Amino acid sequence: MKITNARLIVCSPGRNFVTIKIETDEGIYGLGDATLNGREGAVASYLQDHLIPCLIGRNPFDIEDIWQYFYKGAYWRRGPVTMSAIGAIDMALWDIKGKALQTPVYNLLGGKSRQRMLCYTHANGRTLDDTLEKVAEKMEMGFEAIRVQSGVPGLEKIYGVAEKGKAYEPAIRDGLPYEETWDTAKYLRFVPKLLEKVRDTFGEDLHLLHDSHHRLTPVEAARLGKELEAYDLFWLEDTIAAELQQGFRLIRQHTTTPLAVGEVFNTIFDCQQLITEQLIDYIRMTVSHGGGITPMQKIASLAELYQVKTGCHGASDMSPICLAACLHLNLSINNFGIQEYMGYPDLTEEVFPHGYYFERGFLYLTDQPGLGVDIDEDLAAKHPYQQAYLPVNRLTDGTLYNW
Repeated sequence: MKITNARLIVCSPGRNFVTIKIETDEGIYGLGDATLNGREGAVASYLQDHLIPCLIGRNPFDIEDIWQYFYKGAYWRRGPVTMSAIGAIDMALWDIKGKALQTPVYNLLGGKSRQRMLCYTHANGRTLDDTLEKVAEKMEMGFEAIRVQSGVPGLEKIYGVAEKGKAYEPAIRDGLPYEETWDTAKYLRFVPKLLEKVRDTFGEDLHLLHDSHHRLTPVEAARLGKELEAYDLFWLEDTIAAELQQGFRLIRQHTTTPLAVGEVFNTIFDCQQLITEQLIDYIRMTVSHGGGITPMQKIASLAELYQVKTGCHGASDMSPICLAACLHLNLSINNFGIQEYMGYPDLTEEVFPHGYYFERGFLYLTDQPGLGVDIDEDLAAKHPYQQAYLPVNRLTDGTLYNW
């Protein structure tokens, strides 16, 4: 079998997605998700101008060699654009291999380690009471694990909170990036009250998660983690910007609240110290931005040695192709922890028909060969790409800060 063609499908059925379709001389094709929220065009250009020409004529079964070719073969390594492009190709090659062998990808990764996968969703409200209503709605849908975010009194607009009556979507399609305002002191005073109220209202059995979105210092994160211990969080996510991995040492010294990080990581080197020093409990790297299924298997294996579990990023800014790839990985590894799942609008579901499904708090995979996801190219073509930006963040005095 040889790769004869590879092409990109860039569309916007509700939001922007970049899909690679790799075709072979035996009529089998594979799909990969190359979406990088707010930088889709950069990934598409890297694929089209640099990687796709090097794919033609190769054997799609040589997944490891092709991955190494695009990673080690390029002098300029790593980074979200490069790794998202490589990740899309890797996904598509696993999809081809599964289809050619008439088996789901998880069987190629070692088979099932479980029958279903616990997932969490988001409950976002503008006020505390609004957030409580959203939690109740998600519990009614069957979710057993919920990430809780709320507006903070005194701050007009912050991460995770949508306009009233709308689903949360940070990417702005009209004009330049939206600027939000942040005050750490207000946030630190409010969040313990929020999670105390949620726990008192909904009881002990609900798995509670919360995301600080890289906005704290290690000392601030340690303080917050300690204050939240009474509310038994499943995890506290992205407390600090983790380029400085050893920053988590200070947090770890002061709190037993489980820590999760990694959705913006690209390679194993971004989390090596965090894992080997047991500074985190969950690694949140995802298949697309982490370079594909091939490297994610290795990261999961390293994490397993140090009792760190996976919690793959699964926001709706990645397509159902990426979510399916995460699920095949999750199903096959022993140290799976939880999968983020926000769901998709009906239009996105129509463009990307898939075999996985949600039922009462868990995600399930069918036995469809490959990844079990397809794309309706005709429908996708009716919804062209629209440039979008993620917001930026400033402190109340105007200083640019972490978004």
